[in-house]
Amino acid sequence: MEGDSVLYPLNLELAGRSCVVVGGGQVACRKVRGLLAAGAEVTVIAPVATDDLQKMAACGRLKWLKQDYQQGMLKALRPLLVFVTASSQEANASAIAEAKELGALVNAAADPAQTDFSVPSKVQRGNFLLTVSTGGSSPAFSKLLRERLEREYPDSFGQFLERLMVLRDEIKAMPGGSREHERLWRQSLNQGIIDLVRVGHLDQAEEEVRNGITNAGIKSQDSTC
Repeated sequence: MEGDSVLYPLNLELAGRSCVVVGGGQVACRKVRGLLAAGAEVTVIAPVATDDLQKMAACGRLKWLKQDYQQGMLKALRPLLVFVTASSQEANASAIAEAKELGALVNAAADPAQTDFSVPSKVQRGNFLLTVSTGGSSPAFSKLLRERLEREYPDSFGQFLERLMVLRDEIKAMPGGSREHERLWRQSLNQGIIDLVRVGHLDQAEEEVRNGITNAGIKSQDSTC
């Protein structure tokens, strides 16, 4: 990635998608855990691997090719993402070259010039996801920000999002179409809802949203009379 370029934020759906990690050390293990959590089909290419990676391979969570990377290995796997973490610079360079030839995106922490994407720090509460990136300028500051977000956005946000998903289905069943549904959301959600969720008052927050939806609907009917 170019140092002065602006990163494009993107959340990828990786369920069932092939992803490859070249290398079997602790860095590789961290990358693998994130990929598996996203539902990716992960292949690790490394002659040796950490105990955790070996355990994950033994129980079928990932495929481990127990050998050094060789040119041509990526072609059969057709990965979307390739993480290059091997101790061998030659193996890394070869994997990067093949990945780019295949059109796969590369993450190579030791070679920023060849890196197509970075993995930001994240705070995840179910489907509620916040990410923080400093573009590689200061990973330590990124970690500090993530730790603050973890305190400010507890598990209650993920729990409340599940309630909003139910409400969303209810609103979609209402007459008026997408524009009217969007208006109901705009008029029923406010910063006070976030404050209630933060302190765990989910029932009250849901009641506030439902009242807002009802009031917005009544006002809309009044305006057409």
